[in-house]
Amino acid sequence: MEKKCLLDSSFIISCVNKKIDFFTFLRDEGFSGSNILIPKQVIIELEKISLPISIYGRIAKEKETAALSLRIILNNVFDKVDLNVSLIPSLKRRTVDNLIIDYANAHPDIYIASLDKGILKKVKNKKLLIHGRKELGYH
Repeated sequence: MEKKCLLDSSFIISCVNKKIDFFTFLRDEGFSGSNILIPKQVIIELEKISLPISIYGRIAKEKETAALSLRIILNNVFDKVDLNVSLIPSLKRRTVDNLIIDYANAHPDIYIASLDKGILKKVKNKKLLIHGRKELGYH
């Protein structure tokens, strides 16, 4: 079975901030483009953060990082997954973090790349984390 890894916005943004080439790392570790999963909801989250007038009240540096994150992911091969697909309509307003937790728990064989402690505590999946300043590794 092929390895798959789901990326969260916190992981993507932090890698971009630290100038870590996470796509090259994932390819070198045996994840092909179609096995690098980025939720549609994460892309929307990055788009909202990068807006010139953001409802999130972000500072210019965060907006620039989110915009660069979008450019990086859209210039690489990955599989966009919709975490809402399997939910009944009344549950479609869940947070991105809760959707990632539900997806991870339904797919225990995938790796989760996140820095969000709330997500990491609630999933038993293998995790891809940033160690130190510029090192990626598994936990």
